[in-house]
Amino acid sequence: MNDVIFREAVRADLPAVLALLADDVLGKTRDVTEVDAAYERAFADITADPRNQLIVADGGGELLGCMQLTYIPGLGRHGTERQLVESVRVRSDRRGHGLGRRMMTWAIDQARQRGCGLVQLTTDKRRQDAHRFYLSLGFVASHEGMKLAL
Repeated sequence: MNDVIFREAVRADLPAVLALLADDVLGKTRDVTEVDAAYERAFADITADPRNQLIVADGGGELLGCMQLTYIPGLGRHGTERQLVESVRVRSDRRGHGLGRRMMTWAIDQARQRGCGLVQLTTDKRRQDAHRFYLSLGFVASHEGMKLAL
């Protein structure tokens, strides 16, 4: 696992990233692995935006994980920028071996280097294992999140 590098995704990674998103109890009901115009547009928007990064964990040409990092400017906390971590996935056959911890540690280090004052994320209430994982990294369940599907 030491040969894993974290890098920004390129277009050729898109099918593997979609497979990671769907390789999940919740993802398999809402994500599809076929690259279509909507996914192409979303990927282009993410990669064109300097405040967004789609990061992949590359194990020698084999994608083992992914996450999206978004940097949000704000007036709160005296103008502190925050990092939002979303869509964290580790390939199912690689879970439980420390890759998720390495990915999150790397993301937190990126936030520190950028001068962010806060790293935040949301996790579905049904993901009890994920909750324990994020708590073990020092995250605090300090807010109640809400969504409105449109």
